Amino acid sequence: MTDPKNPFEGANPFAAMMAQAQEMAKSFPAMEAFTPKGFEKMMGTMPKDMMEMMFGNTLNEGGLDARTRMLLTLAGLTMQGAQNDVAFRQAVRHALEAGATQQHIVETLGQMSMFAGLPAMTRALELAQQVLDDEKDEE
Repeated sequence: MTDPKNPFEGANPFAAMMAQAQEMAKSFPAMEAFTPKGFEKMMGTMPKDMMEMMFGNTLNEGGLDARTRMLLTLAGLTMQGAQNDVAFRQAVRHALEAGATQQHIVETLGQMSMFAGLPAMTRALELAQQVLDDEKDEE
């Protein structure tokens, strides 16, 4: 028999844990307004000069520039199936900041269709388009 004071008793342990976590989250007032997209917007985009210093030619003279590195990052994330939405959109923002154009990004992702497959490329293009649409809205 279940205890009416304990709704978690007798339930699947995972379901009980999730229900308990949901109840706990309700007790935090700020959690009502939390959205993953809102959290993502709080993450900053690294300035181009900083990217060049850390990932570009500043410390590795004659190496790849930050724009090329960010396009390679997008290619790699696409090869993984563009599974991490936040990381992918952040990489698109950084690529744009590093000087990549919409054409550079689309061509990079299109190239991956031959290696990652059409579903991965399509997912990557959808995520990139979300960022590009946001950029247009802000202008």
